[in-house]
Amino acid sequence: MDNHDSTYSSSVVALAFLGGAVAGAIVGLLLAPKPGEETRGALKGYARKAEKNLLEKAKEARVALDETIERGKHFIAEKAADAEGAAKAGGEALREKIDTCCN
Repeated sequence: MDNHDSTYSSSVVALAFLGGAVAGAIVGLLLAPKPGEETRGALKGYARKAEKNLLEKAKEARVALDETIERGKHFIAEKAADAEGAAKAGGEALREKIDTCCN
């Protein structure tokens, strides 16, 4: 097995580092989809669109909730009237039973 001492001068190391940095910068510029300002503008547009959609969905949910509340109120009113009628009928039936039993 050969034992080689490979020594590189500091100028070669610096040149390799600079070459890698330049290559990385070029690749980054070539592969970047949009400049920063354009990307920020697009993100703001997406945020505005999402906010608009969210507000629209919230309004729709509010309308649906209001309708559900109204249906619930009508349901409760109907059932209360039914219960009141049943209570009156039960009271009358009890009075009749008492009258026929005890008179």
